[in-house]
Amino acid sequence: MKIRRFSATAFAAALLIPGLAACNDTGTAGAGASATPAASGSIAPSGTPAGDAKQALLDSTNAIRDGNFRFTMSGAGSTAEGQVHEPSQSAEMRMTIGDPSSDLMMKLDLIHAKPDSWVKLELGGKAAASVPGLKNLNLGKYQHLDQTRIKGNRALGFDFDKVDPAGSAVLTQGVTDLRKTGDGAYAGTVDVSKAAEAGSLDPAVITALGAQAQSVPFTAKVDTQGRLSELVLQIPAAGQSAAQDLKITYSDYGNAAAAQKPPADQVVEAPAEFYNLFN
Repeated sequence: MKIRRFSATAFAAALLIPGLAACNDTGTAGAGASATPAASGSIAPSGTPAGDAKQALLDSTNAIRDGNFRFTMSGAGSTAEGQVHEPSQSAEMRMTIGDPSSDLMMKLDLIHAKPDSWVKLELGGKAAASVPGLKNLNLGKYQHLDQTRIKGNRALGFDFDKVDPAGSAVLTQGVTDLRKTGDGAYAGTVDVSKAAEAGSLDPAVITALGAQAQSVPFTAKVDTQGRLSELVLQIPAAGQSAAQDLKITYSDYGNAAAAQKPPADQVVEAPAEFYNLFN
């Protein structure tokens, strides 16, 4: 299982270094979508019909639409954390794929302050020296990106009309069974075959899951104001991917800080080799 939002770098590397698994990044989905029909007729411990519980879970994603929050994602040895601050039209994401013992480890620090974007790339692992054009990549510097060259590239760009990196609203719409397990806590199953647009899921893994994709177990938590704070999908083993948990968290609703532009003395214009790495 790859987390598409930040596995685009693994995808790029796989084109260059044989043997690395990869997947395409096709974007995220916006939050705050309308509710779908009620889930199955199971009853929550409190006696609340599952349909009401599902509506509460759907509503928990509405605050994400305001674009003012911090988030984390983790799964398959990849992690991401960052903040979105739509009021200032800015966002920042820090992503890590792999670890120093793997063939290739990548770290990305992305800063978006509309209309500009900057990315700092770090490479590690045994195969790092084999990346073509390595000497021209200006590692350790922030690469200022030409927006015309990253148009439609969801790995390097950011769409402030679709502010949720994980697409949790799309995921919760796919809930097929739900029960309330405690105060602000839920568990159930979700049909991820209907959530291919969610930025946290790889369509290739959804396909590999086959019929299992229709009933992936999950847990969710909401905060005291009913806003989604944690979503954990328990992805079964599929194809060459082992079973794993995909965990998404949200915090600091309404209190995220605006992203800070990198200092001018740490910025260079991205060279052609950098764009080639991601195309």
